Amino acid sequence: MKILRLILGDQLNPNHSWFKNTDDEILYVLMEVKQETNYVLHHAQKILAIFAAMRDFKITLTKENHQVIYFKINEKSNQQSFKLNLNPLLTQYNIQKFEYLEPDEFRLDRDLREFCSEISIPSECFSSEHFYTHRSEVNEMFTDKKQWLMESFYRYMRKRHNVLMSEDGKPVGSKWNFDHENRKAWKGEPKVFEDHRPTHNHSELWNEITEAKIKSFGNHNASKFRWPLNRKEALKHLDFFIRNILIYFGDYQDAMHKDETRMFHSLISFALNTKMLSPKEVVSAVEKSYLSNQLSINAAEGFIRQIIGWREYIRGYYWAHMPAFGDQNYFNHQLPVPNWFWNGKTKMNCLKYTINQSLDDAYAHHIQRLMIVGNFSLLVGINPKSLHEWYLGIYIDAFEWVEMPNTLGMSQFADGGKLASKPYVSTANYISKMSNYCEGCYYSKSERLGDKACPFNSLYWNFFISKSKQLGKNPRLAIVNKQIRDMDPNLIKDIQLQAKKIIKNIESV
Repeated sequence: MKILRLILGDQLNPNHSWFKNTDDEILYVLMEVKQETNYVLHHAQKILAIFAAMRDFKITLTKENHQVIYFKINEKSNQQSFKLNLNPLLTQYNIQKFEYLEPDEFRLDRDLREFCSEISIPSECFSSEHFYTHRSEVNEMFTDKKQWLMESFYRYMRKRHNVLMSEDGKPVGSKWNFDHENRKAWKGEPKVFEDHRPTHNHSELWNEITEAKIKSFGNHNASKFRWPLNRKEALKHLDFFIRNILIYFGDYQDAMHKDETRMFHSLISFALNTKMLSPKEVVSAVEKSYLSNQLSINAAEGFIRQIIGWREYIRGYYWAHMPAFGDQNYFNHQLPVPNWFWNGKTKMNCLKYTINQSLDDAYAHHIQRLMIVGNFSLLVGINPKSLHEWYLGIYIDAFEWVEMPNTLGMSQFADGGKLASKPYVSTANYISKMSNYCEGCYYSKSERLGDKACPFNSLYWNFFISKSKQLGKNPRLAIVNKQIRDMDPNLIKDIQLQAKKIIKNIESV
């Protein structure tokens, strides 16, 4: 039976069971298509990284004697969509069955299901063999529960997979979560390691992308490209991180610094989300390092929690709430994304450094995304769907299943608190505590009112004042709400006027 198998750009796992044996009757197809580059405006490095990795994956499969059809972005035969390219292949190669791996994004899952319903031959969808859980497992766990709690899921996963568990069934270290030990500011020591990742020259590929008239933004950095091409490179980087850097991750995972973009973060999320790496092997490697006394428990637990807990939980949350989740807007925020989100030209140091870093590297770590960009966006009232599209486009590791819940739920509270129990916002005090961004800033971190007052300060209080109907009874905000009730009415009026002025003049902050 002649079989055609589709491989998507985030399914680059050479260890998948599909590839254990070769068969001349099986054809694999990979496609660089504008359908995938154009649904949002993407960072140049994201397009480059995925295309380069796909091409490398094609070479790997060919060397292993698999039959591979590959559509480059500017080939004349490329009709720039999966369906339009697949249909002629079915006839041309006399295909008798179509197979594909479970997509991780709702839109592709829907499109491929529709395609299978339209063709006259049998079709089958297979597991990507990547995640710990199946799509609906998280939803099933919380079906009869009043509230979804990631911590409950995380403990369930630790027990089920026997990760960082003692023989008596208790968590090692006698605690499930060491998050409170993972919030230290970084003052210059210990030293941050130089970027040891190999450099690739993708100038020729970038020329092809340019010739294909694909729109993008950000620094393409094609001649000095640092993101991994394949599993071999990703494994080498993971090993270096675990042996040299992870020991500091726990303490400083929330820290930010204007001169250090990577800090002690792993930078493996792109490799994970394209499936070059397996979450199970990453967790296993970190646990092994802890058990051999090379790591502290807070470093090991903090890192593992992000993968076996949050990553799996977010995926389950995504599939349980799609497709309606993408249109959630609890506060009815409508402000467009400011123009300086695309060029980094703002007087606010924290946003200037974070956005310019993102434009240069297609990367920022979770606190920069949540407590700098997300914090500001929620306080001023940016439309959450527009912000989601910006996040989805700018970050190298942003695929909708992981990015959308983090943006709409965790960052923007657009689901009304189903994912996050309170809005993650702050004044300048938190930013000053966790970074050196406030040094030399045009604005004063200690002032609430006036032309030189940090916008975060008035915006923060204005947010809770204006959202009192939605948030006034939230138990996690009891202290904030009491402070507002005790606040001088004249001060409240001044704060509101200051915030209104900032929002009105958002393009010039």
